[in-house]
Order: sequence, then structure tokens, then C-alpha cells
Amino acid sequence: MSSKKADIILHPIRMRIIKALIRGERMTAQQLQEILKDVPQATLYRHLKKMTDSHVLVIVDEIPNRGTLEKLYMLPTNAAEVSKEEFTQATADEHFSYFMNYIATLIGGYERYLNQDYDLIKDGVSYRQYDAYLSEEENLELLFAIRDLINKAMQNEPDPSRRKRLISVIHFPEV
Repeated sequence: MSSKKADIILHPIRMRIIKALIRGERMTAQQLQEILKDVPQATLYRHLKKMTDSHVLVIVDEIPNRGTLEKLYMLPTNAAEVSKEEFTQATADEHFSYFMNYIATLIGGYERYLNQDYDLIKDGVSYRQYDAYLSEEENLELLFAIRDLINKAMQNEPDPSRRKRLISVIHFPEV
């Protein structure tokens, strides 16, 4: 079993757990279960254990609940990031596996969206691919601009006028 951080975080269920905790939220397994309704409880606990054992998640408190202690989980700052060293040292097969897990997470999220009452137009659903000729400098400028816009949007607090949106970016040079 691999203990590489990318193997830990780039798993469809674990990516969903990370998304639930990414804004500094602290949640119990029961609260996570309410968000990840399609994940069996035993599976959720197995992933939480793997994530805490690898220090991707930390237990910040234990709350008494009906004679047991319920753990409160939190995602430490930068815990869900793969180091530059690990990223560059991964083999082509490992990168392909990470990418497939990422795509599986996207597919699962889109399937959950389509399995409810949806309106593609009203909801602003979009998936597109663009071609752009960019120098290395222009490429970095574009990536930083996208990152800055997304980071700004991620600072928005939930309120009745806002709906949580999934924004996914895949960026690579065409061969």
C-alpha cells in the first residue's frame, strides 16, 4: 500500500471529504455522512482513519455522544496539497492514476447533479475545451489569474443568495 500523499488525497471519496472540510470547517463523521449520503458508513470511517493516519486530517476534539466519544475532524492548512517534490518525482503511471481519480471524482459529482432536479441553463452548467497559443510567461499569467479569481470566490460565505458551485480546471499543453 502506497503512503504517498497524492495517493491519499487523490481518491474520489477522500477528495469529497477534503471538499467538505476545505474552508476550515470542523465536522464529525455523522456530519460528513449527511453530506456524503451515498458513501456507506463503514467506508467513510475507513477513509477517515486513512486520512488521519497520514495526517491529511486531524482530530481536533472528541465530543461525548450517547456514551461514546465522537471525533471532530479538521483539514489542516495545506494538508491537501501534494509537495512539488512528490509531484515531480511521480512516474507517468502514477500521474495517470492521479488524473483518473480526479476525473472519477468529477464524473461522480456530475452524476449526483443529474440524479436530482436540475436545470442546466439556470444552473450555468458548462464544460468546454479551449485552444490558446501562449508563451510560458502568458501561460503562467493565465494560471495565476484563474487561481486568483477562484481564491477570491472561495472566500464567499454561504448565504441564501449563493449556491455552492464546483469549478474544476484541467490545464496541459497539447502534444
